[in-house]
Amino acid sequence: MRFSTTTLGALLLAASATPAFAQETAPPPPITINATAAVVTDYRFRGISQTDNNAAIQGSITVTHKSGFYASVWGSSIDDYVTVAGTGHQEIDLIAGYSHTIGGIKLDGGILYYFYPKTKLAGDKSSSDFVEPYFDISTTLGPVTAKTTVNYAPKQKALALDQGASGKLQSRDNVYLADDFTVAIPKTPLGLTAHVGHSFGPSWLATDSNGKKGYTDWALGATATYKVLTLGVSYVDTDAKFLSATKNVSKSGVVATLTASF
Repeated sequence: MRFSTTTLGALLLAASATPAFAQETAPPPPITINATAAVVTDYRFRGISQTDNNAAIQGSITVTHKSGFYASVWGSSIDDYVTVAGTGHQEIDLIAGYSHTIGGIKLDGGILYYFYPKTKLAGDKSSSDFVEPYFDISTTLGPVTAKTTVNYAPKQKALALDQGASGKLQSRDNVYLADDFTVAIPKTPLGLTAHVGHSFGPSWLATDSNGKKGYTDWALGATATYKVLTLGVSYVDTDAKFLSATKNVSKSGVVATLTASF
């Protein structure tokens, strides 16, 4: 999932500052609302730049019920080559899900809808919007959190190799598997992150400029948190070759992110 969250280090820091007296702690409200605003030097989706290696502005708002159900809206600026129509400049993700923890194991699943406003011109047969159910399982041992994620987008027009523009290519599905690791450095606001994922093709999301069906992406990073601000720096790379109009947007690069959480 692509909407921003506070880092594990920030959560642990906040927890350590909370008095451990149950009788003096008010029960959590039935509904909580969280929001983020971020600036990134490059918006990478599964290792591929969505902004032609340029900066992006992002934000999210999440509403969570004490039962575990939640809904979220996440948005980012993008470059026009992200959709085959070449007219979109914004991505909006609509998310609905449920999470529950059993014996230290957190289960989380839901549906993610990718929406690209103003991407169709008169007579355009293409479709850029698509639905992707997801499920992840995570656990924490000391300062280390590990998470495994699977996203499966069933067959739909937006995942055809030309997003349905010609009307001749079949709809496709897509699977993305990923592992993520976070290490909070004790007694500091610092954290370390690692990620590896694989996109299975062929589809609009996983067939590169060389016709490779599927690719792997990975990243290593570090974070620092101060009050509501989190600064992150990551090295991101893939084994694919995706071309925009001007460059290879899947090559390695360093991405910096500054996020404010509310």
